[in-house]
Amino acid sequence: MYLISSQEMLKKAQREQYAVPAFNIHNLETIQVVVDTAKELGSPVILAATPATYSYAGTPYLISICKQAAEIHHFPFALHLDHHENLSDIKSKIEAGIRSIMIDASHYPFEENIDIVREMVVFSHKYNASVEAELGRLGGQEDDLIVDDKQSAFTDPDAAKEYVERTGIDSLAVAIGSAHGLYKGEPKLDFQRLAKIRDKVDIPLVLHGASGIPEEMVKKSISLGICKVNVATELKIAFSDALKQDFNIHPDANDPRHYMQPAKAAMKKIVEEKIRICGSAGKL
Repeated sequence: MYLISSQEMLKKAQREQYAVPAFNIHNLETIQVVVDTAKELGSPVILAATPATYSYAGTPYLISICKQAAEIHHFPFALHLDHHENLSDIKSKIEAGIRSIMIDASHYPFEENIDIVREMVVFSHKYNASVEAELGRLGGQEDDLIVDDKQSAFTDPDAAKEYVERTGIDSLAVAIGSAHGLYKGEPKLDFQRLAKIRDKVDIPLVLHGASGIPEEMVKKSISLGICKVNVATELKIAFSDALKQDFNIHPDANDPRHYMQPAKAAMKKIVEEKIRICGSAGKL
């Protein structure tokens, strides 16, 4: 069994009007939770990891664990490069077997963004790897990626059309008001902007920063063209809170085979909920 590109699963989601959940993973336990739950519910899934996660766990380890998970379950899925910026790093990971990438050049001026992404598309497509890129910038923090609210910018629909045509990307991450990390108040998504982008762009659209966005907002985003929904912070909070609670109850615990179980169970509930909201259960 193998790791696959996210392109075909996102195209299918686009045709059938649901979204593929992309869950950020960090280690063996979080990979087990996501893959086991997705297989159980018959949902396509993307396992996303930031550069910091690849550095922490080791790219060969993550690839090997994910390939083994796919083999055990007879279940191909995408291992994804989330918010990667270094071109040589991305290329080496593609050569190592990863087939789904998100190149983040959103902090560069428009023309430079296009040049960087286009180079990455040409290289990636030689390996049948799908490419996601971002136009506009989300505020907030995800691992080492920190964007001040003043630096955030919404996606311009007209610019999005030109961007997609000139880069040749397979999916577009849009900035419509979502943010990485926890929200300080009620999220406000610009659905009118999303609809305009959808009218001008025919490739799958991606919603980053979905942790904490109310269910009805996520579903409306999907109805307006979002085909991939990224979830990270909610997973980490559920996992770590359950782990801390278990240590409070069992302060002498010293066996990770035991104390990891409540953390995995708490994370599993979030994964199940997001699969339900995305409407991806039974879509394999």
